[in-house]
Amino acid sequence: MPASTLPQIHYFDLSNFTFQDGTTLPSARLAYLDLNHEASKVAVIPTCFRGRLHSTLNFSSGVFKGYRVIVVALFGNGESSSPSNTVGFPRLLDYRDCVRAQRLLVDHLGIGSIDVMVGFSMGGQTVYHWLLTYPGFVKNGVIVCSSARTSRHNYQFLEGPRAALESSSDYSGFGGHLEGPKPIRGLRAFGKAYSAWLTSAEWFEEEGYKALGYETMAAWDQEVAGTNYDDWHPDDLLVMLRMWQNGDVSKCVESSHGSVQDALSQVTARVLLMPSKTDQYFRWEVSEREAQWLPDATLEVIPSIWGHSAGGGINEQDTRWMDQRIAQFLGGTQ
Repeated sequence: MPASTLPQIHYFDLSNFTFQDGTTLPSARLAYLDLNHEASKVAVIPTCFRGRLHSTLNFSSGVFKGYRVIVVALFGNGESSSPSNTVGFPRLLDYRDCVRAQRLLVDHLGIGSIDVMVGFSMGGQTVYHWLLTYPGFVKNGVIVCSSARTSRHNYQFLEGPRAALESSSDYSGFGGHLEGPKPIRGLRAFGKAYSAWLTSAEWFEEEGYKALGYETMAAWDQEVAGTNYDDWHPDDLLVMLRMWQNGDVSKCVESSHGSVQDALSQVTARVLLMPSKTDQYFRWEVSEREAQWLPDATLEVIPSIWGHSAGGGINEQDTRWMDQRIAQFLGGTQ
């Protein structure tokens, strides 16, 4: 879509915002889209890891065509406050930071309740934190390719790209790239270490990259695992990655004493869980278990070879499948 036709990005300023680690910024901000703002029903969609506002799947031409759709950028994504654009930004982020700021935005917009909140990957973990931080405020949660707590396996997978970037000869450490050249070598090493995890073994064997217009895996690798990372700031990637690694909704419920099962048993919203059958790090079996712990949950497993990326809108067939399942789920509330 040409830049001139893209929806306008809005900004919401947060004065003297204090993060979970104790850092207080005199001025922070959230970037967001406000689509179809005259509609009465409201859908809120937080971005994911490496998600930007205009690239986030928002279903606004599908199931949410009659909704006011608010797409909000997570802290650290380079559009909302992040290490790349905010002096003194904390090294450690917490999902609760994002959720508290988003609630302030929603209040500012005069929204008294949210009909549905949808999140993919880190966005899904954000939705989980919303449901437990502000019980009753969100009527329906849709969590795509995500989990209530980041697994040990998921945590360790992320150590690979993190180490590749931080060990690169051109990375100068946190805060070392506010001015001057980016560590392109390190960014592309990050992308290379991440690349095989995006989809699945089946996707590679069936040459799924050809559906994206790449004739060879080498051509796909050069862009997706290489140049696609050139416009990212290294510290933005690292603070979001650490937030992802430490994701755990039990922190939202003191009485759960670290039990995800106890925490999820207190969710009051209806929840649709849509994991991908071939996701390598947000495993569908985890969503199956979480569905048993939630009081009112529906589980729909995306039948796709596109792995984790199936939930991000990259494959039209998977996107149509999800749109239909969300419509069926919300139809139960009519």
